Amino acid sequence: MAEPRTTEIEDMPTELMTEPLDWFFAEHYRHRQFCRLVNEVALAHVFDGERVSLLVNFLRYDLPLHIIDEEQDLFPLLRRRALPEDDVENVLGLLSAEHKADAIQAAEVRRILEASLEQQTAPGMEPAARKALQAFAAQELRHLALENAVVLPIARLRLTAKDLTGMSRRLAARRGLVLETATA
Repeated sequence: MAEPRTTEIEDMPTELMTEPLDWFFAEHYRHRQFCRLVNEVALAHVFDGERVSLLVNFLRYDLPLHIIDEEQDLFPLLRRRALPEDDVENVLGLLSAEHKADAIQAAEVRRILEASLEQQTAPGMEPAARKALQAFAAQELRHLALENAVVLPIARLRLTAKDLTGMSRRLAARRGLVLETATA
């Protein structure tokens, strides 16, 4: 039986920002939905403007914002709090390098998808485009797996309540939101 088509990428519940590590995990789930959709579009022989537009918008807004969240908040906090035995610096260095490479690869994927929209053709009909889309999705999935398996568990052990509260506020501010804070 064939898997159902992915037609959307779930919205993030803003209230989840009060638990930033849960928020990152949920955001990673959205990125996996994005990757699945990229693969489906890469294999499609029929143009689907709605799905291609969704991918373009994700690449334009969601992916860059997520990288900023990690590079300016999560990774620096983890570097400050990790213990030597966590041996996290190599992983964070690798992930940061991948973020830089992702930006270049994402720009190429976005260009392919925008051309698809302009020409109203399925990007998967072009072998080079299909290969580029699939390679990007595969790389993103590997990247997310490393973050979920290594970075988030160590962050749960090491980040303080103050770290998490500050990160929540910065995530919200980056999105033009103000979090409600409880007063004691």
